[in-house]
Amino acid sequence: MKVAIAADHAGAPLLTAVAAEVQRLGHEALDLGTHDATSPDDYPDRAAEVAAALIEGRAERGVLICGSGVGASVAANKVRGIRAGLCHDTYSARQGVEHDRMNVLCLGGRVIGEALAIELVQTFLAARFNGEERHKRRLDKIAAMEARF
Repeated sequence: MKVAIAADHAGAPLLTAVAAEVQRLGHEALDLGTHDATSPDDYPDRAAEVAAALIEGRAERGVLICGSGVGASVAANKVRGIRAGLCHDTYSARQGVEHDRMNVLCLGGRVIGEALAIELVQTFLAARFNGEERHKRRLDKIAAMEARF
């Protein structure tokens, strides 16, 4: 699987470890930066890059890291077809994919440590959408909302 990964300056310290774990798991990491924690960088720019990689078919999933993970999640979810979720526990990282077809995992680089980030990435990438009718119905409603608004 190809995984687009990006971080703003606040998430940069976790980016290298996350990219290495994606590759260790046998996936291809599309590293979109940034690696400089000292130069201010805006999370909407990184979210746009990850979203574009998914929408354009250059990646199947994405990981976004900012200070809290909230801004990255808000920004990514502005793009039609992106279902980004902020997850700081493995249940949400798995269930978000299985039930909600989450395609972008958002992490807070100032909230969680490297070990938990790696565990969340492992869980997110191992999960698969279960395709149950109730989940498809709900996703159809989300798609209708995107088209309507």
